[in-house]
Amino acid sequence: MDGGVIPLGDGYEARPISYDLYRDACARLENRIFGGTWGYAFDPPAKTPPPPGETFQWGLLHGGDLIGWHHAHQQGERTVYMADTGILPEHQGRGLYSRLLPHVLAAYRSAGYTLVTSHHRATNNRVIVPKLRAGFFLQGLNLYEGGLNVALTLSLDPTYREAMHVRSGFRQPSGEAARRLGLNVPETGADAAATIPPVPLPEVEGEGVDLGGGYTLHRVPYEVYGDVYARLEDAAYASVSFDWAEPAPFSSPEVPRYAWLIAHGGEVAGWQYSRQWDARTAYMVNTAFLPAHRSKGLYTRLLPVVLSALGAEGYRLVRSHHHATNNAVLIPKLRAGFRLQGLQVDGHGVMAVLIHAFDDVYRDYMDTRSGLTHPKGEVARRLGLHLREDEA
Repeated sequence: MDGGVIPLGDGYEARPISYDLYRDACARLENRIFGGTWGYAFDPPAKTPPPPGETFQWGLLHGGDLIGWHHAHQQGERTVYMADTGILPEHQGRGLYSRLLPHVLAAYRSAGYTLVTSHHRATNNRVIVPKLRAGFFLQGLNLYEGGLNVALTLSLDPTYREAMHVRSGFRQPSGEAARRLGLNVPETGADAAATIPPVPLPEVEGEGVDLGGGYTLHRVPYEVYGDVYARLEDAAYASVSFDWAEPAPFSSPEVPRYAWLIAHGGEVAGWQYSRQWDARTAYMVNTAFLPAHRSKGLYTRLLPVVLSALGAEGYRLVRSHHHATNNAVLIPKLRAGFRLQGLQVDGHGVMAVLIHAFDDVYRDYMDTRSGLTHPKGEVARRLGLHLREDEA
């Protein structure tokens, strides 16, 4: 590994260090950094680890003192694995990870790698969000000795990145990605955005909630939402769902439903539909914005209004499903406090399952289940764990 000093601002910098110096830093500081997590203590290993291949290490410094590190190593012929990043607690929450990330990714690109992978505890949003913002995609979950891990992958090859969208069902296959996937797909070249018919906002009560930028949010009956959805569904989605080719054999259960329309200039710009999932949980079924109204921060502004309304209905949890590569939705959801709880394959594709808890204890419980925090206090009591007083 080579490279010079990376200034990170506010007196912080990253410097290349040797693998031995990195291991020494781990031995001295890792208990201070990771001591609050919950993992399984194996006996000493019986085998020596395989050689790591090419390695990358940076020490994070502040005022000349080592306050953290980043370590990565080669994994296979085209992949580098971001194995370990640690920052002392008193220096966390200052955006250091977000500032370091583009520099190390540039180093991996320069070294010739195609893929960058990493694993993180599934509820560690402070790390997952910067990774998704940098272009990583959710790739899976695994239960290991440290808890529940989420696997992330960044493709430095734009064609493979597009192929990941196709795999998740978020986009139709096209171009070079389709060819690499062995699909002979004709190119249509159609511009769907230019042919979307305007739909006037139906008659609604009141002025709605101001979302800024001329957008308003209006609560409407489910039937009004359903009519708008039927007219604009094809314009709102480029994803690929399974065609059952026949009507469903049963009607959907009758449950409470909650629907909103987003308006701009007197026309429908999008919608949100939620319903009851179970006795404690609401399900955010469907949120969409027409193409001309995307990338304006609307989802981020919409979320607190919808969550507040669902909380006022008495729900303790809110559930949602999203394509695993749809970072434009996953990022605001995680920033709003949702936690990644699973991946599932359904008729829409490979979907990430997110849960938001209004209950603080349940939120802490999710962190404990993932191994991000050690069970203690009320969480331990709710789990029936009778801990010693010094642990509780």
